[in-house]
Amino acid sequence: MEPVKIVEDGVLLRPWRDADADGVHRACQDGDIQRWTTVPRPYLPEHAQDFVTRMSPQAWADGTGAPLAVCDADTGDLLGSCGLISIDGAGTGEIGYWTAPWARGRGVTVRATRALSRWSFEKLGLRRLLWQAEVGNHASRLVALRAGFRIDGRVRLANPAPDGDADGWIGSLLPGEVPEPGTPGPAARGTLVARRAAVFGRPQPTLFATSAGAELRLRPMEERDLDAVVQTCRDPETIRWTTVPDPYDLSDARGYRGYAQGAWARGDSACFVIADPDDRWVGTLDLRLSPADPLLADVGFMIAPAARGRGYMPAALLALSAWGFTTLGLARIEWKANVGNTSSRRAAEKAGFTFEGTARGGVQHRGERVDTWVAALLAEDLA
Repeated sequence: MEPVKIVEDGVLLRPWRDADADGVHRACQDGDIQRWTTVPRPYLPEHAQDFVTRMSPQAWADGTGAPLAVCDADTGDLLGSCGLISIDGAGTGEIGYWTAPWARGRGVTVRATRALSRWSFEKLGLRRLLWQAEVGNHASRLVALRAGFRIDGRVRLANPAPDGDADGWIGSLLPGEVPEPGTPGPAARGTLVARRAAVFGRPQPTLFATSAGAELRLRPMEERDLDAVVQTCRDPETIRWTTVPDPYDLSDARGYRGYAQGAWARGDSACFVIADPDDRWVGTLDLRLSPADPLLADVGFMIAPAARGRGYMPAALLALSAWGFTTLGLARIEWKANVGNTSSRRAAEKAGFTFEGTARGGVQHRGERVDTWVAALLAEDLA
């Protein structure tokens, strides 16, 4: 297969040259490229030299790939990489890309991916393009969405990044689905997807709340928290009002911590530990995003017996809700609890939630349907 040049929407895609080695080496020192791709670590000059002089020409010659440098169409400056990392005999290619750190925030890779996709369908005659990335790589996911890919689900990655997770996202693009140059892609018609990609694509933050002069920290769960989680989940009141396993042991706490880490990586939920002024675990607070309504979330929480009655939960719930409205762009946060759970209801109402009524048979609870109270907080309530 003969290498090509593609010019579209201000970007030039061209074959790699020997002179690109320095730029490739410099770009691949970037932490995000090393975190999310399979480039060697450490990335040495000889790796870049081998990539541009041997690996890339060989892929073109064999017809197994189409690696291209992404450059500014006017200046020729190197901006990134975008190419077909595989081409099979059944009309399917897989696309891969990275953006040099000095070129980010300009839509470079979206434009390059669209141009490459259009060429792949029109000139190569491919019938489908695939995109894959490790769950948590929200920047790559956003590029794929804006380039027209439909994210179809999740897949176990055959070649995950070193120290990465084998759990991946997978998307597909068919002929006729590539957005025209200069037009917004499916994910670019609003800012919410981009905003959340920026949030969940980075480490989980620490939030702060104050209760009666005591400063609380809302942070990710750590290994040192697990014993306190186990003790609280063995408390009769916790068992009565929640669905934690009964009996509850250390493996359950580790499982919950793994769930929380995975939920953040996927962008599904934000699960925070409530830590007291001595940074000791006193509770958990989860903000779960609705899969059906991007502006809706619900909260769930529990608190250690020794920390009850101190106002910790209302303060933490208010801080988390404010973060959900301002950072995630939510419009409504719901609270639900089994009818009779007055402590949970009191915490929600102190945080500003408005009681809305009772949902008959609202949830499944330990083998039976039970009635639930429902309350909500709206973004304008905090304004």
